This record gives sequence, C-alpha cells and structure tokens, in this order.
Amino acid sequence: MAIRSSMHEVGGVLLEKLLDTDSGHRGPRIACGRGHEAKFVDYRTKTVLTVLSSIRVRRGYYHCAVCQQGVIPKDLALDIVNTSFSPGVRRLMARVGGKEPFDEGRADLDELAAIVVKTKEVERTSEAMGEQIEQIALRERKAVFAGKVVMLHAVPKMYVVIDGTGVPMVPHETENRAGKDETGEAKTREAKLGCVFTQTTLDEKGRPLRDDASTSYVGAIETAGEFGRRIFTEAIRRGSRRAEQLIVIGDGAHWIWNLADEHFPGATQIVDLYHAREHLSDLAKLLYGPRTPRATAWTEARTEALDAGDVEEIVAAMGRLRPSARTPKDELRKAIGYFEDNAERMRYNRFRARGLFVGSGVVEAGCKTVIGHRLKQSGMRWTVRGANAIIALRCCELSGRWEAFWEARAR
Repeated sequence: MAIRSSMHEVGGVLLEKLLDTDSGHRGPRIACGRGHEAKFVDYRTKTVLTVLSSIRVRRGYYHCAVCQQGVIPKDLALDIVNTSFSPGVRRLMARVGGKEPFDEGRADLDELAAIVVKTKEVERTSEAMGEQIEQIALRERKAVFAGKVVMLHAVPKMYVVIDGTGVPMVPHETENRAGKDETGEAKTREAKLGCVFTQTTLDEKGRPLRDDASTSYVGAIETAGEFGRRIFTEAIRRGSRRAEQLIVIGDGAHWIWNLADEHFPGATQIVDLYHAREHLSDLAKLLYGPRTPRATAWTEARTEALDAGDVEEIVAAMGRLRPSARTPKDELRKAIGYFEDNAERMRYNRFRARGLFVGSGVVEAGCKTVIGHRLKQSGMRWTVRGANAIIALRCCELSGRWEAFWEARAR
C-alpha cells in the first residue's frame, strides 16, 4: 500500500507537469460564449483531485465585462468546469454510486483506489452523471422521432418486455397519491422498466434461447406516454424496424397494451404466462381457501387449459362459480374480465409452436437487478430526480453502454 501511494504521488507530479505544458492562454481576447469578448486577466491555479492524487492546475483566466463572468478555456478542455474532480474520479464515483449506497461507495473508493471524498460528493456526482446519460438518451429519442436513425442489420426475433415496480419515495413526492396500505397514502412511485433482447435459436428441446449479451434496459419514473417514447427509441436503436418478428410481453396492464398498440402496431402481444397463472391461483385461494385440496384441484385444471391456450374454457369455468360473499364476487368479475380482454394474448400453445418466449422473467429479473437491488434497500427514500438519475446509470451500465456514454460525453 505504501508503494502504491508513492507511485500515485509520482504519477500526480508527472500529470501536473504534463498539464502545465499548456498554460491555458489563448491570446489577449477570446469569445465569452455569449456573443461578447472576454479579456485575459491573469493565471490562476486550481486544486483538482485525480485518480492519482491531488494536483494543482495552472490556467489562464479571462473576464467578460458585459456578462460579468469569468471564462477559463483550459477548464473546458480538461472537463473540470465548476468541479474539483477530474473526469476519471467522477467516472469512478458514478460507478460506485450506481452500484451501492453512497456511503458504501465512498468507503470503497477510499479502500480500493485511495480516493478520499465525502458521501455527499459521491451522491451529487452520481446523480449528475445519471442526468447526463439521460440528456444523451433524450437526444437519441429526438433523432429517432425525426427519422434520423437507420439500422443496417436485421434480427430474427426481437422482444420488448415491459413491467413496473414501486420505488420508496420521500413524503413530498407522494402527496395526494393514493396508496395500497391501510392508511391509503402512497409511499412509493412506480418506476417503469423495459428491456429489449433478441432470439435466434432454440435449444435441443425446442425451447427459445435468448441471444447472449443481447439484453438492454431503459427505465424511469414517468408517465406511460413518456415511457412509450423511451422504449420505442430503444427498440429502434436495437433494430426493431428490421426485425422479422417483433414480440411485446407484459403482465396484462392496460397501459402496456396501449403503448404497444401505439408504438409497435402489428407486433405479437403476449401476456406473461406466470402472471396469468398467478391470477388463477389467487382466485382459487380466495374462493376455496389457501392450500386447500379444492383450490389446488381447481387451479391445476385451469392451468392445464391455460397452457393449451383454451381461454374460453377458463372463462366458462369461472362463469359456473357461485360465490356468496361480495368480495369474491367482485374479484371473480375482475378475473373474468382479465381473461376475456387478454384472450388472444394467451394462446400459449400457438406461441410455443412458433418457438417464442411466453414469460416476462427477463424484465422481472431486471426490476430486481436494475431497480430493486439499488433503490429499494432498507431505509432508502428517494426523490424522483435522484431515483431517475440512478436508474439511468444502472440501465447504461447493465446494457453494456458505459464506455459508449463516456465516449459520447467526450465528443
């Protein structure tokens, strides 16, 4: 550790000398960036924390008399405008901030990289980087909707899988929102998550295989309309317009199918098989009691029909039920409506015959990996802004776009 510390100090000295070869002087006058000229004043130094050590950077300072603001060209060139952290340090801070609680990230930076920063600095930098990722994503959406994105490679089967999960919020973010607990007050906001992946082959038993490293994620706490533009952009980026088959999988929520109809017309729509089975199981427990022989027998019979895509048989079986209490009657009516509305999305025998996935396990796992593991730990409470920044960070990294982001940011 002592050797490492010494080498970092040596590296810091070399870096400082290297950066001093450019004084930052750009002549007596330069453009201020707002239509005026800024005049050279003097040279000023700034302490910057780098991945090696703290260094002092000498820069030419200009001042605009009209704007009454300073201009430092060298800060812009080195990407240290309004910050005392180098791009490399900010990259590491964002990396740990997207993976673990901010204080744990601070401790890891100290232990693993000998970078000593405050917990709040990790939080602010992580959120700032997440917002910059979102700015690039916004530019991508504008380009897609302007018709400026053209994919050259076709894919056999592309899946768009959508789900949502609650994120614990600070109180002011849930004001006047209805909740599901006994108080009736919301404690969470729904983060919508979508994933896109491709399928080329089947296994030896004829079951679909997801292509390796083909899954990418997008997500945010936002309206269904905003999220629709987000997932549509990701699908276009991945080549949906040249997909031989496009499949949308969801849990049966109306907003998902409205989104699919708007952005992916003609796509095969599939209700996640396991959500459909869960509806059957929950109804049987309500009618006959949990873990009773009648509940088990009824569920197994309906599940067999469901796997065969015979939704009409399921609806008919539900129609023969005669619950006496009001709550079971209401739930039975909802269940019948659910299966009737989604009948064509539940022809699982046909979907399997085409070699398609019928479950949304990828996005459900994504809800846990992308959102749950980082944003839903004990005691956590988020603002929408902070949560969306971290979701952007995690989607970027888990989609394999981390390096691309830093390259785009540098450009």
